[in-house]
Amino acid sequence: MKIGELSRETGVAVRLLRYYETQGLLTSRRSEGGHRHYGPEAPATVARIRTLLAAGLPTKVIRELMPCFVGDGTELQACVLDHLKTQLAELDSHIADLTRARTALDDILQASTRALTPA
Repeated sequence: MKIGELSRETGVAVRLLRYYETQGLLTSRRSEGGHRHYGPEAPATVARIRTLLAAGLPTKVIRELMPCFVGDGTELQACVLDHLKTQLAELDSHIADLTRARTALDDILQASTRALTPA
């Protein structure tokens, strides 16, 4: 399957498919003319990549997880569950930081609005 076909089938831009390849997430073979050709598993691989990206995982982590899938879905081997739990804890920490920042910004906005409102 050529890159354009893979793009149409998955709904992922050609540019992103090339990026996934440079990140070591997706593999292709090259024709004599240098065109990329992907195997029949490529659409499932792209779906997995998209799922993991949507879960907030960086491409470096996704590259480490790619060999650990079980079957055709997004289930991973038990040996990587601790890694996923660590990623989840980091995400929870970021959410807590953002929540604190939002609260602080909202406090500033409310105080500023009160100060500018005539009594």
